[in-house]
Order: sequence, then structure tokens, then C-alpha cells
Amino acid sequence: MNVPFVKSLLGCLFVLYASAAFAQEPTYTNSIGMEFVLIQPGSMTVGRFQPPYPHQPAISTVSASKDPGMPWTQNDYQLAEKLVKQDARPGFPVKISSPYYIGKFEVTQAQWKQVMGSNPSAFQGDKVKDEADQHPVEQVTWQDTQKFLAKLNALDKNHHYRLPTEFEWEYAARAGAQDDISWKAIWASAQMGSKTTSKVGQKTPNAWGLYDTLGNVWEWVQDYYNEKIFADQTPPRSGNQHVLKGASFMGDVKNATYMTHAAGPGNGWDVGFRVVMETK
Repeated sequence: MNVPFVKSLLGCLFVLYASAAFAQEPTYTNSIGMEFVLIQPGSMTVGRFQPPYPHQPAISTVSASKDPGMPWTQNDYQLAEKLVKQDARPGFPVKISSPYYIGKFEVTQAQWKQVMGSNPSAFQGDKVKDEADQHPVEQVTWQDTQKFLAKLNALDKNHHYRLPTEFEWEYAARAGAQDDISWKAIWASAQMGSKTTSKVGQKTPNAWGLYDTLGNVWEWVQDYYNEKIFADQTPPRSGNQHVLKGASFMGDVKNATYMTHAAGPGNGWDVGFRVVMETK
């Protein structure tokens, strides 16, 4: 028998066993039934924006003819290209250095009641046709979320809970996608086009298993709003409002994109949140 080979094999098996024993689970459920998905470190480009525009046909000249098949002149195409280049943004790189757990779903009315003992939501009782407890909590301000988190941390002293930063939220919502979401994917995964919120988890999850990152309710994040259309590479340390991400059930489809950088307070009854649980 080749003793060195056996020792090497045993060593590899020990390493694999140790890795399996101490590896983080991809999902975790806490004591009040909140489910979390583990998000590993990585990077993305934030704020990249390339407006669409009609490209000039591949012919030598474009006449100003009233031919309906060719209504634009060569100058029209050149002006459109110039304007788009002025508005386009290359974005900036963002690195997520540490792993974290984030809510698989938006915080539900049942979970809010379990922690806070009351329910501020508009869509409960006869306002919905199914289990209101499984709808996301709404009509919560950013300050309300901080009260919820303080009580949740007091209930579960083994973990620390907080709102995600805007970049943590966007990184998790993108689930590895570098480009913006397609219209087809929006309708498959975004809870939109209804008169009320819906039960969480009814649409297709993203590639990392998160539900309703687009649609259902806008979601509070930790960062202050910078009073701009796009996020800054370094978030502001103060401000009048906080950032909202993800659009809502009654929002415009144009907002159902990872890059939407909106601000509170919103309508109230279409604003909720999801929670980050820090890794140990």
C-alpha cells in the first residue's frame, strides 16, 4: 500500500469534513419564522445607464422624405445619438466584502404583529381576499422599522438584525445579473398590476432565491437619500429622507428595476421592508 497516498487521501477527507461541518447554511429560519438567504461577497456596477435610441439605417444617405418607413433624417439620428451619449452613465464598481443574510421575503404582517403587538397595515381584514397575515406589512416609516429592529434584536440576542444598505439590497436583488432586468423577467418576478398587496412569495424568485424584490411594496434601506436620480459611490451620512428600492404593486413598470433609487416617505400603504441578519 502506498502510505503517503493514504495519508494524503485522509488529509483531504478531513479538510472536506471540516469545511462541511463549519460551512454556513445557505438559508436560515429564526425563532419567529423569518427566513433568510445567505449572500456571499462579490461585486457589481451600480448606476450604469444607457438610454435606448434608434440607430441610423445602414445606407449612405437618409432623405427627409415623408415615406412612413423612413421618417427620420440623417441629422435626426445624429442628434438622438448625441443626446443619448450626454445622458448615458458608465456607473461605478461596488464591492460587497462580507457575507450577510437577507430576508427571503418582505416582512409580513404576521411577523410584525409577533414582534410589535399591533398591525399598521392598510391591506388587512376585508381589504384583502386571502390571508392578510402573509401579506407584507406596510404603512411603516423608516423610523418604525428601527423600532421593529430594536425589539427583534431584544427578542433574539443570538443575532443582530438591521436594514440592508442600498448596495447590499441591490446586490442581492440582482442575484449576479450585470445588466438591467428584462421586461419578460419583470412580469415573471414582479408583484405588480393589482389593487392591493399580495401574499409574499407568489411570483418567481430571483436566481438566489429571494422573492418580491421588485413589486409588492417599496422597501426601506438604511441609507439616506442623496437628492439625486442615481446613488453616489459614497452614500451620504445625513439627509432628510431614506432610500426606497424595488417599486410597489401599484407602481409604474419603469420603476421595477434594480437601479431605481427612490426616496421616502412614499404613499405609506405601499411601503414595507426586508431585514438583514449579520453573519457571525
